[in-house]
Amino acid sequence: MIKEIFTEKIKINAPVPALFAWHERDGAISRLTPPWAPLSLVARKGKGIDKGVEVTFKIKIFGIPMKWQARHIDYKENAMFRDCQIKGPFAFWEHSHLFHERSTDLSVMEDQVRFQLPFGIFSLPFYGYAKRELKRMFFYRHQVLKYDMENRVGKIQKQRILISGGSGAIGKALVSFLKTCGHEVICLVRNPLLRDQDNRSEDVHFWDPYSNILDMDAIGPVDAVINLNGVDISKGKWNFSQRARILNSRVICTRVLVEKMKKMSHPPSTFISASAIGFYGEGGSNRLTEESKDKDCFISRVCRQWEEASLGAAKAGIRTVQLRIGVVLTPAGGALERMLLPFSMGLGTRLADGKQYMSWIGMEDVLGGMLHILGNEEICGPVNLTAPEPVTNAEFTQTLARILGRRAPFVLPKAVVLALWGEMGKETLLASARVIPEKLMTSGYRFVHPELEMALGHALGRGAAKKQMEENK
Repeated sequence: MIKEIFTEKIKINAPVPALFAWHERDGAISRLTPPWAPLSLVARKGKGIDKGVEVTFKIKIFGIPMKWQARHIDYKENAMFRDCQIKGPFAFWEHSHLFHERSTDLSVMEDQVRFQLPFGIFSLPFYGYAKRELKRMFFYRHQVLKYDMENRVGKIQKQRILISGGSGAIGKALVSFLKTCGHEVICLVRNPLLRDQDNRSEDVHFWDPYSNILDMDAIGPVDAVINLNGVDISKGKWNFSQRARILNSRVICTRVLVEKMKKMSHPPSTFISASAIGFYGEGGSNRLTEESKDKDCFISRVCRQWEEASLGAAKAGIRTVQLRIGVVLTPAGGALERMLLPFSMGLGTRLADGKQYMSWIGMEDVLGGMLHILGNEEICGPVNLTAPEPVTNAEFTQTLARILGRRAPFVLPKAVVLALWGEMGKETLLASARVIPEKLMTSGYRFVHPELEMALGHALGRGAAKKQMEENK
């Protein structure tokens, strides 16, 4: 059969050498991988994009796990590089990354894919679908690349950053993002055998916070530490053992990091420690800023102790930020991942009366917000990491359904939520938190996706992101 050719281009206000160099950085593959894509990098032979480098992904096709291996077969600096499938789901796959200079500071990024589906003529009905999915994927890749090149790369002061909790959805995205922005990143891992393939062995260090094991001397000087530890609070009922796990995974890890930093001969200048908007508890329709008080409920008490564990760093003269993170919109984990299947099937469900506020934030603004904080020495203390316009659960439900082209006709009564999930349901699903990111806004941060429809469209590769991007040109 004749091989199909798919081509996608985008103009980027950046010099070709800078654009090409970005693709050679550790983390570039992960940064460009859409969060909905059922693949992850698991092995790499060689470094960068040089000829002969091989990469292996885990991928799922219709729920069936398999491996996809690719080899870089051509390379011309500042002009092109090409990779091809050596084992995987396609009968043939060859991807050419082409770089065209239009002027000193204007480039065109062109991706050209030649592919052939398996099973010969039986695959003919699926070529249209394959091209639509490629369009969806490369639109996402190009928007990420364009925004980073035009707004971030070359505009930061390089730092050496230590990250704990880098294996979660936020952590994985943050590591590749910081690396491609130009920072050096070191990850703390509790299993020394497991590490992201974007990390070299010297970029990964073992620690066991529950045994107070962390050798900061082996890591060496760092400019900043980012702490993202904490088990998922939204899984299962909060029985005694689960409550202990939720609290200890946050407080113990934070305390160990603080004590180890304080003993360093040259402590980092910045400590960013995760917290959550659960700090505010039930807030009704009140606008909650960083000055708002906590409440007397379990998750609020956890957040308060979590934040208090970080204060030792501030007392030691380290600029300390407590990130009160909202509902992060990514299909790679968290609330949106769990909602995606039922909503995609037309089973979208409003929770109770739907009047409770959800303070959401897109992943691009989670990453951008942290980068902004790293580079702004005036920001310290609690910082709300949420989008500027919270929405009610009813609004969120209808927006997500509309993005997916489905209806959301169902309602889950309050009594059922409480019966199924008890206190966890009351404090995470039914509680209202209308949180405003006052510190981010007053410090000049510009949100990438300030509107819910645009953030969901980007995260899910749907038309809303493309439509709003074109309107804002």
